[in-house]
Amino acid sequence: MTTTEGTAIGDVFAGVVGQERALALLAAAARRPVHAYLFVGPPGLGQRGMARGFAALLLCPHGGCGHCDVCRRVLAGVHPDLVEVERVGAALSVGDAAEVVRLAHRRPLEGRRQVLVVSDLHTAWRAAPALLKTLEEPAGETVFVLFADFVPAELATVASRCVVVELSPLSPGALAAALRDEGIDPARAEELSVAAGGSPERARLLAADTHLAERRALWLSVPARLDGTGASAAALAAELHASAEEATAPLRARHAEENEELAARAEAFGARSVPGRKAIEDRQRREERRWRTDELLTGLAALSGAYGRRLAEATGEARLRALAQAVGAIEEAGRRMVHNPNELLMLEALLVRLSAVPG
Repeated sequence: MTTTEGTAIGDVFAGVVGQERALALLAAAARRPVHAYLFVGPPGLGQRGMARGFAALLLCPHGGCGHCDVCRRVLAGVHPDLVEVERVGAALSVGDAAEVVRLAHRRPLEGRRQVLVVSDLHTAWRAAPALLKTLEEPAGETVFVLFADFVPAELATVASRCVVVELSPLSPGALAAALRDEGIDPARAEELSVAAGGSPERARLLAADTHLAERRALWLSVPARLDGTGASAAALAAELHASAEEATAPLRARHAEENEELAARAEAFGARSVPGRKAIEDRQRREERRWRTDELLTGLAALSGAYGRRLAEATGEARLRALAQAVGAIEEAGRRMVHNPNELLMLEALLVRLSAVPG
């Protein structure tokens, strides 16, 4: 892929896979950018890499060469005209929006424009009016790049002020092919493509996880291990919860590497400290929570499949009804995950309900 000047842009989007339409849109947009772009899609699709690559196209004096000092700093996240804003609390608050407004009116420090990246727009229920006003009356030197998992109805007006860039999870086949291209064994690539839910970032981290098959086997063992007692349900819930926590180990390791790299790059570029360290740490904690949630959802899906197979083979009205209720209870637990429940208590309550299923 090239710009109109013939500059290759593959380097600025290195690591982003399966989003060819979005990258083509961004490459074209960089020639005559407007004031705001909204990336819509579930996390783990390479949003941050796409935002930094787009920023490199906008800030690089050569149109995104990927190799100059400007590109290297932008792609490393340490260029002063690339500002990445992370929410402080559970949602993008009015205070966060006020900071976005302040930053939007800041003059670029080196070039002729700045790129302002704002995550988790879908949580900006209370902050929407302030953000809308800023997007309706943008500062001339600022280009917004906003991330949202989805666009809730109350933020439809905000989204209408942006160029929407739709991102989609990869199909298992496409993700497996991408992983094979990265050198992962074909059989392992197939396994990861199913477990990752269409997310290349999750698949790459799972590739370093040697206990993936063990955790899946643990979830599949649940029906046989429940003996109808609350004690066994509680013990098994604690085991499942601990396995989900252990699953975050590859992500925590990546975060440690990220922090070391950011510190080294900041030092190399003469910065006294990593810009926005507190926001980065907050983002990492949210990513670890989200990773654990995804792990639990993956486990619940495996468990639902296990009971679903029993339902398909069952006979007798009472057993059919009990197994159907079990599948419904598992699906209900999955829906509750979006409300950040106490995970251990949720698992205990679910397994107590499943304990009532005979056999």
